[in-house]
Amino acid sequence: MKKELEHSFVTQLEKHQNIIHKVCRLYTNNQDAHNDLFQEVTIQLWRAYPKFRGDAKFSTWMYRVALNTAITLYRKSKRSIKTNDIADFHFKIQADEYDDTEEEQLKLMYSAIKQLSDIEKALIFLYLEDKSYREIAETMGISEVNARVKMNRAKGKLKKILSP
Repeated sequence: MKKELEHSFVTQLEKHQNIIHKVCRLYTNNQDAHNDLFQEVTIQLWRAYPKFRGDAKFSTWMYRVALNTAITLYRKSKRSIKTNDIADFHFKIQADEYDDTEEEQLKLMYSAIKQLSDIEKALIFLYLEDKSYREIAETMGISEVNARVKMNRAKGKLKKILSP
């Protein structure tokens, strides 16, 4: 049973690992921090996986865990970031190297997004991932109306940042 759970988790994680890379890119400024956050999100996903009921799609659940982990860790980043050693876990994940050359033209946008609050970053990220307001609300744990209001405010801030 545990092997099946582990196999299912690794398969889903490898299939959707770009979600974690994208979240890491939003909340980190260098490759070491990116790798540390990727590792921490993976560990948090594994710890939470036995409780995953399948009420939402795996990717939606993964967004929620990844964003919550990133927000929690990087709010505390003024202090040192505590991470778990991935060697403590039995499974090994084939991690693809993250190639950001295709996203070079988005540097300006990422720079602007990084100036937003943690919650606004998450909203914009989910919006850019083509999530509906219903999915954004579900992922963020807020009402759909609240998601729309917060999104409009975040878009307004981005417009001000990008066209001073």
